Amino acid sequence: MSDDKRYQVALSLIPGIGPVLARQLINHFETPQNIFKATKGRLTKVNGLGQKLADLISGEEQWLKKADRILEHSEKLNINTHYYKEDSYPSRLKSILDAPIVLYTKGNPKLNTARMLGIVGTRKATKYGLAQTERIVENAKSSESVIISGLAYGIDVKSHEAALKYNLATFGVLACGLDTIYPTAHRHIAEKMLDRGGLISEYPVGTKADARLFPARNRIIAGLSDALIVVEAAAKGGALISANIAYSYDKPVFAVPGELGKSYSEGCNLLIRNFKASIYTSFKDIEESLNWDLESATDSKPKVRSFDHLPPPQKKVLDILMRNGQQMHIDELSWQSETQLNQLASILLQLEFEGLVKPLPGKEYRLV
Repeated sequence: MSDDKRYQVALSLIPGIGPVLARQLINHFETPQNIFKATKGRLTKVNGLGQKLADLISGEEQWLKKADRILEHSEKLNINTHYYKEDSYPSRLKSILDAPIVLYTKGNPKLNTARMLGIVGTRKATKYGLAQTERIVENAKSSESVIISGLAYGIDVKSHEAALKYNLATFGVLACGLDTIYPTAHRHIAEKMLDRGGLISEYPVGTKADARLFPARNRIIAGLSDALIVVEAAAKGGALISANIAYSYDKPVFAVPGELGKSYSEGCNLLIRNFKASIYTSFKDIEESLNWDLESATDSKPKVRSFDHLPPPQKKVLDILMRNGQQMHIDELSWQSETQLNQLASILLQLEFEGLVKPLPGKEYRLV
């Protein structure tokens, strides 16, 4: 094993040094090895790192020994380790500040495939919820999407099973080390997933499943997904945590509406009411939101569009959208058009009324 890999894993093991602080340290010292070689005086000059953490880092040997054991055990179990600056690390996570600096995978996970969909929901799924999950995955086959979920009971495991049924790759993100499967009842599904996808975790071998780890696991599901679909969810729980994280990452979130008055519908209906999710009615909603429908139309000739007849502010916004792949975040559009957000919102509303633009989840706008 390389020294680089040893120090990368060692840094991720130190209590109190989370992903954000770890990245600050790496940006300051360039490599994990340089961090461990730095004096306590230099370490304490990094914002957020006090004397206690500097003392922990200085105990280099104990962390390296632990990293060696983890890497040796991982190698025996065919578990791969990905550092966030490596090409094998998921590109979708690289821009997320709280993503782990080290990720562990098992199976055949191609972490940078073109299309990834997250599907989450309640562990106490109804027949309706299970049926909708299978329908979503079946329709996703046309886009060859990778299906991502958490291998939990209910909606999660149904999404993995459906992906296997329809011959789609599927990744399960776990809140434990990859030397164990949680829940153990889904071991047979997890083993089948290794051929066309695999398992992902930020936790090293030897880490047991713990309720405190699940919220952190949910951010990886959200971060890896191009869009997140919530099928059934209570007013509180892991599915809503995943949805809120995806929303904070400016990812499109969709919710399958449920029957009023039912506990398993409260979460989805709440997301829709609070404008944190769009209503999922068919897979076309996903394709339009992510422009997959445009990508699929490779045999059609591109439309030549002119906006010369429009007022200059509207024409300027539409021209910028045309130059940037026909879809942009409102903040980027504001910056490029040199238009204040309140003025831009008014322009976009006018263009929406005229049928020229469409608002999307995550404050994105696209040409119609």
